[in-house]
Amino acid sequence: MVDPARAMKMADRIKVIVAKRLERGIRDPRLGFVTITDVKVTGDLQHASVFYTVYGSEEERKDSAAALKAATGMFRSEVGKNITARLTPSIEFIADAIPENAALIDDLLREARERDTQVGEMARTAVYAGDEDPYVKPREYAADDDEDDDDTDEDEVAPAPTGRHVADTEPDAL
Repeated sequence: MVDPARAMKMADRIKVIVAKRLERGIRDPRLGFVTITDVKVTGDLQHASVFYTVYGSEEERKDSAAALKAATGMFRSEVGKNITARLTPSIEFIADAIPENAALIDDLLREARERDTQVGEMARTAVYAGDEDPYVKPREYAADDDEDDDDTDEDEVAPAPTGRHVADTEPDAL
């Protein structure tokens, strides 16, 4: 296993080499406006995944993918000439889904704003289903009711506790 810092340096170097080679151009008319977004190199420095995006329609993306696949050998030889490694890593081009993900996130945010607007409209025109204040309030007694509470029978007194519990009683002897 190689030092991760070395793998990152090699990935950055491969990114620059491939981007410069694309800038100089390759002789494939299918290649569109390609941008290299990232490069990932395996821990043993034997394989490099080059992520790219293509500006344009779906057909231009497919044509550019075919052009990059056809030119993979040329890119690998270019990388081999410009890096100082014992072995040249194999190169794989992978279409990066950043534009599609960004468009999906934009659509989801737009939909969320529309739903928030709808909920705000519903809240402004909403009417309570029951009372406006659904909480139970303490009863308020009239002055007549207080006098009736004093009529308790003083003869009725609760029995005094004995202090013994059921558990304190001894079981019957055998």
